[in-house]
Amino acid sequence: MDVITSNLGWFSWIIFGALAGWIASILTGRNSQQGCLMNIIVGIVGAFLGGWGYTLITGRPLTVGWNLTAFIVSVIGAVVLLALINLVFGRRSR
Repeated sequence: MDVITSNLGWFSWIIFGALAGWIASILTGRNSQQGCLMNIIVGIVGAFLGGWGYTLITGRPLTVGWNLTAFIVSVIGAVVLLALINLVFGRRSR
């Protein structure tokens, strides 16, 4: 296990996911429609999606941890996830 990964801990992953999910929700115009918990879930799932896509495209795994590349890939993954959610369920307005 990577030293950076082992030192991140669950709390850090939640914060990382929340930030990525929040930025993705702003970029997709869903910020007013989803709360903090949904931002965290979308950010964490988006990070996994983004990392998987990064590995498929580049042929090498993404180094995990607090770095700009991992954060950008997480946000991109969260944006893709929100786009898929919009496609499947449609965009609901409050």
